[in-house]
Amino acid sequence: MRGRWWLVAGAFFGFAGVALGAFGAHGLKTSLRQSQLAPEEQERRLENWETAARYQMVHALALVCVGIIAVSRPRRTFDVAAVAFCGGVVIFSGGLYTYVLTGAKVWAMIVPLGGVLLLAGWVGLMIGCLGIQNSD
Repeated sequence: MRGRWWLVAGAFFGFAGVALGAFGAHGLKTSLRQSQLAPEEQERRLENWETAARYQMVHALALVCVGIIAVSRPRRTFDVAAVAFCGGVVIFSGGLYTYVLTGAKVWAMIVPLGGVLLLAGWVGLMIGCLGIQNSD
């Protein structure tokens, strides 16, 4: 049953990633161009936004994969991977989004923690997959 929730979480993050990516490409770009920020800072913030959206989309797909596997092969390691992916997206991408919008460097400082969680998710997925036995 938990695998279904990872599918839902992946779909949610995917939806939000597309919406936030579109906002970054259109609304945010316009807003930053009208701001008092130096052009280099504007470009850096747009790049950070794009990185956040890209990582969110990649990990949304990873969550969908975890969900598909966990539906038929439930294992605690898949749950750990999924929780790490969810937390990583919230902290990594969310931290970057917040930093871009506010300029508050404290948000940029938590981004590496999100990156560590994303890495932990990949390790959890790898360990979970190693534990799957062939049914042939």
